[in-house]
Amino acid sequence: MSILAAFSRHVQVVNGGTLTRMTTRARSIGRPPARTATGIGARIRAARTAAGWTQAQLAGESFSKAYVSALENGLVQPSMAALGYLAERLGTTAAALLANDDGAWTRLEADLRLASGDWLEALDAYEGLLGRAREPLARAELLRCQAEALCRLDRGSEAIGPASEALRIFNDAGREADAALAAYWLAGAHYMSDSLAEARTLLRNLIDQRGAGHAIDPDLHVRALVAAANVDSRSGDQAGALALLAEAQTVADGFDDLRRASMTYALASSYREVGDLEAALRHGQRSLALFRAAAAERDAASIGNNVALTYLALGNLTEAARYAAEAADMLERLADTRKLAHVVDTQAQIALACGDSAAAIKLATRSLALAESTANTKAVIDALTTRGRAAAAENDQGVAAADFERAAGLAHERGSKARRAEVLHAWAEMLAAAGEHRQAYELMQSAARPA
Repeated sequence: MSILAAFSRHVQVVNGGTLTRMTTRARSIGRPPARTATGIGARIRAARTAAGWTQAQLAGESFSKAYVSALENGLVQPSMAALGYLAERLGTTAAALLANDDGAWTRLEADLRLASGDWLEALDAYEGLLGRAREPLARAELLRCQAEALCRLDRGSEAIGPASEALRIFNDAGREADAALAAYWLAGAHYMSDSLAEARTLLRNLIDQRGAGHAIDPDLHVRALVAAANVDSRSGDQAGALALLAEAQTVADGFDDLRRASMTYALASSYREVGDLEAALRHGQRSLALFRAAAAERDAASIGNNVALTYLALGNLTEAARYAAEAADMLERLADTRKLAHVVDTQAQIALACGDSAAAIKLATRSLALAESTANTKAVIDALTTRGRAAAAENDQGVAAADFERAAGLAHERGSKARRAEVLHAWAEMLAAAGEHRQAYELMQSAARPA
């Protein structure tokens, strides 16, 4: 998981089939508009009938047969919690139950797609909605969401414009909490674009606002602390980064279990990035236990992958393989192709560390296919880099060079200077091991220059 994780992972918790987003204030995705209730009811009925279930069977232990009947007849508006629960039981998604027959996007659908990780579809939706938005505050909300989607897709440079405009509008309107969240994503956009000074200033302002008693949500405060630690780490201030992470942990300890699980996950990732592997492992295992207790499987799988990578860095390949296999099995069952691409790449790295370069190539190739199918640029770069290292271990220098070259090109176009430098360093190491010292030196020099 890259150092960009603090920004691209906007905290999500899946609890009992309900996905809740933690923002500076609760996002208004509680219930669909009344005019859509009849259509949703018809889709619930159709899915239930196709599954061969009665209304009582679909209701399960959480709802009553009468409630399901009222939903199917359009007499009540379902909450997002109910939609999530029913969709999971029916083997579909809340987004599918919400979908308009004419395919038109609504704000609710866009928010739901962003919350559930369908970032490309969410981005398309927000861009369509922006074309029709006229009221400034409504436009600012859409711009902020657009910036978040772009950051999640590792397209930080494209997110600077919408995030900046959203921040300006919210500030002009005195919407402090909304402005804070826009500032957070603007900081993320600058961080991904290697503008560390701008990112640091925005994050420090957010942290200082909370200390001065402004209306900054505690969740956002912790995320700002973690993100600021990543900025300090990339700038070489490891002591400052560790101090910020310790402060974030103190605040997060006061949260409820699910929020604490999410924040502890972010802390585990950041501790691994600053090199404190023991702290990363401790926080990762704690977060994993909390998410497992809450039956939040997607989050548990992501954390399991993080723990696997930490064990890999510590050289404990047995535990690394175990955690990665558990995460992969979970994501396979959930059909979460996007996240699975990252876990399969972790398995490829583990195979390579075990000396099985042939297996590493197969796994990295699978990771690449999964990543390309979901337009996951970060996972594409990771898979290419891993496969390049594995091909070099097989003495197939031509394939290795092609993979590294493509990875470096993607990192240059869609990633950050730091990401590009990581790829070039790995490429240089491969060349040096093959005795191509001059080319390795040139790549190291290129990695040190601005992208």
